[in-house]
Amino acid sequence: MRTWLHLLLLLPLLACSDGSGPARTTRTYRMGFSAIPPTSDQAVVFQNLELWTKRADAAIMHQSVPWGPLLGGTPAGVEVDSVERPLANYYRGKGLRLVITIDVTNGLDRSAQDPTLVALGHSITEPAIQALYRQYVLALDTILHPDYLGLAAETNLIRYAAPDSVYQAVVAMTNAAAGDIAAHPSKPVRYVSVQVEVAWGLLQGSAYAGIAQDLHDFPFVEAIGLSSYPYLAGIATPEDIPLDYYSRIADESARPVLVVEGGWSSATLGSIMSSQAEQARYITRQAELLDRARAVGVFQLTFADLALSSFPPQPPGSILPLFASLGLVDTTLAPKAALTPWDELFARPFAP
Repeated sequence: MRTWLHLLLLLPLLACSDGSGPARTTRTYRMGFSAIPPTSDQAVVFQNLELWTKRADAAIMHQSVPWGPLLGGTPAGVEVDSVERPLANYYRGKGLRLVITIDVTNGLDRSAQDPTLVALGHSITEPAIQALYRQYVLALDTILHPDYLGLAAETNLIRYAAPDSVYQAVVAMTNAAAGDIAAHPSKPVRYVSVQVEVAWGLLQGSAYAGIAQDLHDFPFVEAIGLSSYPYLAGIATPEDIPLDYYSRIADESARPVLVVEGGWSSATLGSIMSSQAEQARYITRQAELLDRARAVGVFQLTFADLALSSFPPQPPGSILPLFASLGLVDTTLAPKAALTPWDELFARPFAP
């Protein structure tokens, strides 16, 4: 009788164990990637998706506003239904939660506006352009029903690098769009993302700067998206990242945080020294940062390295090469060292 009673008392512990030791640590955050492929080859595009959706429980769509079609007269709902909806349906079919970030300026140069919009002779400072943005945001919300919807990316970096008129336009259009969303029943968690290195003062050469201005200017936010590329801001090794790198922002905001883009390059480029082993150590260190902040999500935009020769020619001085080796697999989809700690982290039971 005592033996059976002893086994019954042990069952709860065994149920939480991997069978070879103590109960596994849980994670509070969902994990995933975006659909950005290593090349434009359609077979590789699909293979890339199939590989990463097996090691994710959420997906992120980092969307530039499709200014060309919208200014050409295509209704926002038609654009979203025909272009974005198939991918969203694919994710839903895989059982993934959906997160969307809308990028309203130039993602590779925060001092500038979207290059397509500029080429068309327009600016987000124009009320008519802001109206098109609002229509697009509302279409994404009402057609795709994302769980989280980010209305702008890296707002503190835009404020630091871009003309004030551009930043004020971002403030005006996102607040208006947030009001539009609030009037509809879907109610995604609304956020903007901030650049972690700017919040810590690393790009400005200052002490911790925080995100108080962002919280003031975007009062609608119910979560804070984090964008973090520490290797670009002078942090030499993953172990040099402060343990409160995310949690200090989470504590200041009093809101949940989710990493919506970021990573650590596995390549050495100029003064940036790295390796596959160092990138793998970053995934391990990031897990500690996420745990301490009790984050609700972590996303890398690229699962695979980028084959830059297959991308459109970049303007002189483009920083795209600095982001080309963030993948957990290489351009041929062969595993890199960082894939193992990611898979180990994903294997931890999700317990929000």
